[in-house]
Amino acid sequence: MPGQRDRRQPAAPPPGRTGRPRATSRAEILAAARRVIDEDGWETLTVRRLAAEIGIGTTTLYHHVHNKDDLVVELVNQHLDQLARPELPDDPRERIVVAATTMHDALSDWPWAAEALTADGFIGRLGDSALWIVETIVAGAVAAGCTQEQAVDVFRSIWYYTVGEVLVRARTDRRRAEVGAADLAFSLRGLDPARQPQLSAIGDLWPERSALDLYPQVLRIIVDGLLAEAGRPGQPV
Repeated sequence: MPGQRDRRQPAAPPPGRTGRPRATSRAEILAAARRVIDEDGWETLTVRRLAAEIGIGTTTLYHHVHNKDDLVVELVNQHLDQLARPELPDDPRERIVVAATTMHDALSDWPWAAEALTADGFIGRLGDSALWIVETIVAGAVAAGCTQEQAVDVFRSIWYYTVGEVLVRARTDRRRAEVGAADLAFSLRGLDPARQPQLSAIGDLWPERSALDLYPQVLRIIVDGLLAEAGRPGQPV
């Protein structure tokens, strides 16, 4: 009849009403964040962009994550949760080396994580899968004769070296992919021998040496040097 709505047709929703926001899981958020990082780098990850990637409002996303730092740390924890823990040797020095090498290898797979965690103060936000590395290094230093203060210095020194090594190699690889190897194959032969005698003599040797992976050897040298300072309370290692 005229003026009556066809019962078979659903009524249109009132203007301005969009219904409930769709459910969003933590796993979906982390997967979307990982996509953004893998495609464009972790620097481009923002809460606003992530919300758009998932198709939800920024306010809704803030119900799941506090900020970008919270999200990045959780991604790191998720990544480390998937790693198998190596068997640790009895010798404290070797335990430190194994734990540090595990940390290095994990960061080499995800170099953006090393860059995201370059500021001190992140350790308390890590999960068990990351904290066991820190605990193992600190405990190994104490077992080798370090004070607790020195053990903290041991970990921080190893951390700084490891992060620096990972980031330099990652950025070198990125630059090589962008501009080609020719730009990286610099030579020091053009330097003035009277002003830089050693560097000019090195010549083409620098790129060759830079390509070598010396992390395992240098790590052991650093650990040996740090532990050699153990037993001197009140002194930094």
